[in-house]
Amino acid sequence: MSELTDQGMKTRRRVLGDAHVDRAEAAKSPADAPFQALITDAAWGHVWSRPTISLRERSMLTIALLAGLGNDHELAMHVRATANTGASQDDVMEALLHVAIYAGVPRANHAIRIAKDTFAAMAEEGT
Repeated sequence: MSELTDQGMKTRRRVLGDAHVDRAEAAKSPADAPFQALITDAAWGHVWSRPTISLRERSMLTIALLAGLGNDHELAMHVRATANTGASQDDVMEALLHVAIYAGVPRANHAIRIAKDTFAAMAEEGT
């Protein structure tokens, strides 16, 4: 394992949690192994591991971008990750206000619903 891959996996586990990463690794097949290696190295090793801004800030940026682009499945996953990044519910809602202005009210409205549902589920689970 390269140093970049090792760092990427550490950051991925720190942000998404061991259970999520373990599920993703267990589901990996020869068909998607190159993709999994790419996101571990590029997203988690190169970008999320940079010390320039905090995990909280990266979390808010990621949530805003995912919401603005309509990537709902990834959005819920990253809302869940706020439990590990330090981004609060208020932080997420502030980021989604920006989505309303810069990407459109319908996108933000849908993302807010996903965030509220995800935070409610997290509260029920005790996370």
